Amino acid sequence: MEAFLQRGLKHVVLCPGSRSAPLALAAGLLSRLNKLNLITSIDERSAAFLALGISTATGKASVVITTSGSAVAHLLPAAIEADRSCQPIIFVTADRPSRLKNCGANQTVNQEEFLLSVCRDFEQGPGSGLHQLSSESIYDLVGKSWQKAHHRPGPVHINLPFEEPLHPSLVEQEHVFSVWKKEFFKNKRKNTKIFLENSINKTTSELLPSLDPSSPGVVIVGPWRGLSENLKSFQEVLRKWQIISGWPIFADPLSGVSNHQTGLISNWEFLLKAGLPFLKESLQVLRLGPMPSSHILEDWLNLVGNKQVLITEGDSRRLDPLQVSSQWSWGLVNWWRSMESNGFIFEENSDNNLSMMLLKSCIERDISSEKWLYKYLPLQGPISELALAFWLPRLLPAGLPVMLSASSPIRDWLTYSGKESLKRRCYGFRGASGIDGTLSLGMGLSLALGPTFLITGDLALLHDSNGWLFSYNESPPLVVLVIDNGGGGIFKQLNLETESNETFNKLFSMPQAVDTLSLVSAYGVPYRQVSCLEDLKASIDWSLSNSGPVLLRVCTDSVSDALMRSDFQDRLSQHLHSSHQDCFCNE
Repeated sequence: MEAFLQRGLKHVVLCPGSRSAPLALAAGLLSRLNKLNLITSIDERSAAFLALGISTATGKASVVITTSGSAVAHLLPAAIEADRSCQPIIFVTADRPSRLKNCGANQTVNQEEFLLSVCRDFEQGPGSGLHQLSSESIYDLVGKSWQKAHHRPGPVHINLPFEEPLHPSLVEQEHVFSVWKKEFFKNKRKNTKIFLENSINKTTSELLPSLDPSSPGVVIVGPWRGLSENLKSFQEVLRKWQIISGWPIFADPLSGVSNHQTGLISNWEFLLKAGLPFLKESLQVLRLGPMPSSHILEDWLNLVGNKQVLITEGDSRRLDPLQVSSQWSWGLVNWWRSMESNGFIFEENSDNNLSMMLLKSCIERDISSEKWLYKYLPLQGPISELALAFWLPRLLPAGLPVMLSASSPIRDWLTYSGKESLKRRCYGFRGASGIDGTLSLGMGLSLALGPTFLITGDLALLHDSNGWLFSYNESPPLVVLVIDNGGGGIFKQLNLETESNETFNKLFSMPQAVDTLSLVSAYGVPYRQVSCLEDLKASIDWSLSNSGPVLLRVCTDSVSDALMRSDFQDRLSQHLHSSHQDCFCNE
């Protein structure tokens, strides 16, 4: 645990167990010294997601400690998400020594294999017990694991066999504590700086793809999958590219792009849906990060041709399901620097008439779309999911972090939230696109960031109801707005045909007979029912006045919302066609 502190560890999430007792006692001593923030959890799955939320917010790995057996298996869902979301996290699991493995001893499983497929690195302690390692070897093991978790950010697993005795007496513990307190940090090695992926791997076979900023193009910015500390430099290079190219920017709410970024088009999905001629030309496309969750965008990208460059923030896996782009995996900042070092001279091109006309055409339609939405989505009457996605980013305080669950909310915000969503960091765990761990992830974000607003569905919230257990001891300042649409409302958008509504509910939407308000009341969490759009602002103000977690519930009709989405897209597309005469193609 000292070795982890030397590397910069701040947060440990501890789950109960006997075999992990030495780790638990060590973490407890360091917590008494105020050297780390120690959080406890009875549920390893929730613990792992909580730690992932903290890691994502801070950009530094948090550590999850578990005992042996099936406890390790519960870490897999969060490990998968950390792998796909490219966020650092370290799992330290206690194990039986080799002499007790594969012989029927209690609580012994092949846990060293459970997380292998998704981890950046796996480290196994000595089979006879951790006590066989020297201090130097322990520092090396921890240093390697910390480096692997941050170099190409993702999960790392350290499996440590412990031999008995595991439980020192209270006298022995107090003796260790008294000596440790005096000697701690004396003659310790200096904190070794982690060199993150900020330089190009010279062995890569990827060719440097180029784009011509003097010709028309579009920038697509997907969800941010880098470390939080690298986001500002990313934003700066994006700003420079827009200045020299004049290209419009279509940004996902999860992109981390600032709402002050020039060239932003808020309602770009409506423009693409309208099938406007000036967006069907053979344009260049700069794609940053993974694909936003938009079938409309995917269809359009298949039309514009193969002059597309996809840049990821260190993830070398192929991230283009359309297979129409050239991928550069070493980050936007390194791409920019490499272009400059290869002789490309970037200067602002104010004479780029075609690009300026393209941007002007997009801006005009964007403004027209915004006015139309304000007119047909007023802040009054019954609550719909569309109205929530439109009004919440306009009513929430600027700078308040938002987390969107990986279901309808994340799709609706992409379509209806507009530039207002970029007044704050929006988080969404889309790596595996699942609903698992939603509440615990939000709890972790709020512990690291302060007041945070989570928007989730009723099934996602129920699926992770153990996340409410963190509200008692930790009291994270998380506001949870649950959209209760009576089950998996997103399936109503898929036009699935079944013999009856009863069959559909049983196979897909799966409504549950659980009263969300009664459930959170059992955890001692204050709540409020929001009955109409007029009550939304006052309810938000009330929720943010609380110091700990709080729940807001809104009830919607998934069937009418699905029809409303389709109707809005068709009507707004017709409006854009009828109200604008475009001369871009003729010019």
